[in-house]
Amino acid sequence: MSKLEMEMMRGHAQAGYDILKDVPFPTPVAEIIRQHHERMDGSGYPQGLRGDAILPEARVLAVADVIESMASHRPYRPAVGLDAALDEVVKNRGTLYAPEVVDAAVRLINDKGYALPS
Repeated sequence: MSKLEMEMMRGHAQAGYDILKDVPFPTPVAEIIRQHHERMDGSGYPQGLRGDAILPEARVLAVADVIESMASHRPYRPAVGLDAALDEVVKNRGTLYAPEVVDAAVRLINDKGYALPS
């Protein structure tokens, strides 16, 4: 993927915010969408938020998005599978992803038998 393609792909978080920002939801849906690629250590985008500056709902969406996107086929790469997706979030638990969210996702999938829709 070229640098330009990566920048275009990264624009979706802000684009989602721009589309939803004026919709009167009872929760800050637009901001949750904008923050779903932020990372606990500040390495995410588009705002470089870190830790408690990231909304709890965005932390949940971040983990769910990583798991779903890695476990599913994308036009630019094949699926790597659910095990690889779980390995990714567990490996980066506390650095990129909120520990409590990773723990809940692992429990949901491993202990409760949740499977992604096919």
